[in-house]
Amino acid sequence: MLTARGDETDRILGLEMGADDYLSKPFSARELLARIKVVPARVRSRPPNLRPEHSRWLGFAGWQLDTAHRHLLSPAGVVTPLSGAEYRLHKLGQYVRGWMGYFGISEYYRPVPELEEWIRRRIRMCYWKQWRWVRTKIRNLLNLGVSLQTAIQHSVSSKSYWHMARTPALQQALSNAWLKAQGLVSVKDRWCKAQGYAN
Repeated sequence: MLTARGDETDRILGLEMGADDYLSKPFSARELLARIKVVPARVRSRPPNLRPEHSRWLGFAGWQLDTAHRHLLSPAGVVTPLSGAEYRLHKLGQYVRGWMGYFGISEYYRPVPELEEWIRRRIRMCYWKQWRWVRTKIRNLLNLGVSLQTAIQHSVSSKSYWHMARTPALQQALSNAWLKAQGLVSVKDRWCKAQGYAN
C-alpha cells in the first residue's frame, strides 16, 4: 500500500485490512522497487497447499466453497451447487473486499457511487443474459413482480443486454435490495466501514 498517511494507526489499519506491505510518502523509488520484488518471493516460500494457485477450498463460518467445482459445502455436509450468477457474485464479493481493503482508507469518495452503480448494472446485465430465452425472461420477470405486459415487451426487445440492464423494469425486478439479498457486496458500505462511518 502506497499512501500519504504515515501515522502508526494508518499503517496498522492498512496491514490489518490485507496489505502485503505499507509505504508512506515521500518514498524512495529504489525502496519501493525492492519491496515489490520481495512479495513474489514471500508467496513462493509458502507451503504448496497455501499457494494461491493450489487453493481450491475457501472457508467461512463453517461453510466451504469449492472453487474448482463451484459448490458450497455446509457445516452439516450438504452440498449446494452454485449457478453462474451466484458464483460470479461470490467472486465479485472477494474482489470488492480486497479492493476496498486496499483503497478503502482513501478519503476520496466521489467515484464510489458511480462504481457501485456500474457494478449493479453489470450484474443486472449478467442475469438478463443468463436468462437467455424469451419465456425464461418473462417467467423470471413475473416472479420478481413485473407486470405481464412489461415483461413481454422487455423480453422480446432486440436492444443490447447493457441497454436492457438500465431499464426501469429490470431495475424494479433486480432491485438493489434484491441484489444485496443475492450476496452482492456494496462498495459504498465497505468504503463507509473503512472510513469508520455507521451505515
